[in-house]
Parts: sequence; C-alpha cells; structure tokens
Amino acid sequence: MIKPIRWVALALAVVLGALSVAGHGAMQREVVRVGVTSSLSGPLAELGRDQLLGVQMWADDLNARGALLGRRVEIVSYDDASDPLQVQDLYERLITEDQVDLLLGPYSSDLTLVAARVAESHDFPMVALGAAASKIWDQGFRNIFQIDAQAPDYMDPVLELAESEGFTRVALIYQATEFPQEVAAGAKVEMAKHGMELVFEESYPLDATDFDGVAFRLQAADPQVVLAGTFFEDGVALAKAIRRTGFQPSILAMTVAPARREFGDTLQEDSSGIMGVVAWMRSGKVPMAYDFSFRYKEKFGVNAAVHAAYGYAGGQVLEAAVRLAGTFEHDAVREQLRTMVFRSLLGDYRVDESGRQLAKRTFVLQWQGPFRLLVQPADIRDAPAQFPGREPTAAR
Repeated sequence: MIKPIRWVALALAVVLGALSVAGHGAMQREVVRVGVTSSLSGPLAELGRDQLLGVQMWADDLNARGALLGRRVEIVSYDDASDPLQVQDLYERLITEDQVDLLLGPYSSDLTLVAARVAESHDFPMVALGAAASKIWDQGFRNIFQIDAQAPDYMDPVLELAESEGFTRVALIYQATEFPQEVAAGAKVEMAKHGMELVFEESYPLDATDFDGVAFRLQAADPQVVLAGTFFEDGVALAKAIRRTGFQPSILAMTVAPARREFGDTLQEDSSGIMGVVAWMRSGKVPMAYDFSFRYKEKFGVNAAVHAAYGYAGGQVLEAAVRLAGTFEHDAVREQLRTMVFRSLLGDYRVDESGRQLAKRTFVLQWQGPFRLLVQPADIRDAPAQFPGREPTAAR
C-alpha cells in the first residue's frame, strides 16, 4: 500500500513531467531550423568549413539581437564529405526527417546542383551560398536563388585590367568541373570582346596533383596573361609548378586559392604578384565588412575568407526574405527571394525569374609581399596592380 505522502509525490511528479513535455514542445515551436550541409571532409573541406562558420556566425548574431519572427534560429548541419551522393541523401534527410523550416546550399557549384534538384523536387526554396555556375540556373528551377557572381563573368575585371595595360596574349588553365569550366568559357567570350588572342588552353581532372607538365607547356606558349580556374589544393600545386619553371607571366590570376591566407603561408615569397578573383574582400566597400572581419577573427581565431562571407550573407538574404514575407511559409518566402532587392555582406542581391544573380561583380586581389591587396576595381583599390615579368606591348 502506497502511503498518502507517496501519492502526493507521485502526482506531483506526473504533473511536473507533463509540464516539462509541454514546455519542451513550446520551446521546439519557438525555434526555426535552418538546414545546410558543409564539406568538413574531402577535397573541399577547408572551404566548406569556412562557409559553415559564416552561417553559424549569422545565426549567433541574429539570436543575440532578438529572433526571427519571434523564433530563435537553430542551424541543422551535416558533413557532406565533398560527395554529391551524400549531398543528395542529406538534403533529403534535412527536408523529410529533420523537417527544417529554411534551407541553405552547400559549397561549390557541383554540390549545389545536386542539392538544388532535391530542393526543387520538394518545392522548397533554397539560397545558394558558394555557387556560381550558370548550369544550376539553366535547369528551369524555381526554388534556387544565387548570391554569388555568375561564373562566366568572374574573370571580367582581370581582362579589363589586362586590356588597360596592353596585354593581348592569354592562356587558360582550369579544373574540369562545372565552375572552373564556366569561368574559362566566359573568359573566352570576354577575350574576344577585347581583341585578345588565346595562345594556350588546357583542363585537368578533379584529382590532378602533378602540374609540372602543364607548367612547361604553358611556358612554351609564352602568354602575357594566365587565367586559372582553380580551387585551393590544385591552385597551390599549379602555382608551385609554374614557379618551378621560372616562367613569370605579367598576370597570373586564379580563382578561389589566392583568397585564402594559407595560400601565402604555403607559397611564401612565391605568392607575390599572383592575383585572385574573389566575390568578397574586407576592403571592397561592402556593408559591415570591417566589423564582420574583426568579430569573425575574435570569435574563431582566424581571418575571414570569402567563403565565410558566403555563409553569413546567405543567412542575411534568407532572413530578409522571411522578414519581408512575415512568415516562414514557403510560397511567400520564395516570392520575396525572387523579387526583393537587398544589400548583404557580400554585396547587392537582385535575381531574375530563374533565381540567377544579376547585381554581383567580382573583385581582384593581388599578393604583394605578405599582403592580399585589392587592386581592381581601380576606384576602390588598396594599391595599384603590379605586373612582374615582361612589360606590356602598349604604353601604359
């Protein structure tokens, strides 16, 4: 027989347990879940990690200043291992099992295209972060919204700089994946506009590690300008190989790799003079760039690279769409993402009917000694561009 005092204790425990469950349910309803995958392993690990840190910093900032329509933001993320098959499975999981409220894309155009197909199959709007390839927005999707510059336009400011200096002989080297291939294709179109000659073109596979052969063939072609569509590991290896030949083009410009501090740390003095084409720089006259850079380093102990800016800006764009919509309902959020004009940490956001970015342009940095300096556009540059190697064919 249970004594009366035990009955009271048991009843109280039941009541408190019920209140706890009810409270937990209320707490869950007060959270908005944002789903994303990041490459924390595999060949894109360094870049994917930076992007995820940017997303997390946006969520922390938002929660520190209040909430999103009365709900705190929680990031639900998985390591996609830089693997398209895992991206497909994980975005299915985010949507169907985790039942996230909002969606951000992974890093890289190839992985984003996979995630985009999943999002489209569920009619779920998604903000693409580090993705520039036009192929994503050529599919007829209605749910994928771009914040980066378009890949075919990436090298435009470098070619404008080359034309202003009288350089006409151009070489193209690029990884045989979606983004670098589109960068190269767009560069060829732009070269034709400037009356430039393509004297060398070569692509290489994703898993390439030995670039000595291509470097010697490049040297034999004798270009003044070398444009390279690279990521990080291949970009470093290619730069080392070119330096080993002793060949010194007047412009050596690469995507992705030179934007990272580790590029200079690895190459040391061999990085000097190399240009990088990037979507964001701290000195690029974009909103809150210096504040973001300072707080990012305070928070994570490293300098903010462009990939961190992708993550943070993607969160800002998603947040703006939700606030303008006044709801998390997908149709309303999708409509705002399609029609709104906004300025994020990354720069201007304005898309066409397909979700393709119309307002974003790239910057050109150059390693000058131990520093990454903005050299193009000229009206906001940190320093004039330097041109090692041969002099231009026309007077400056």
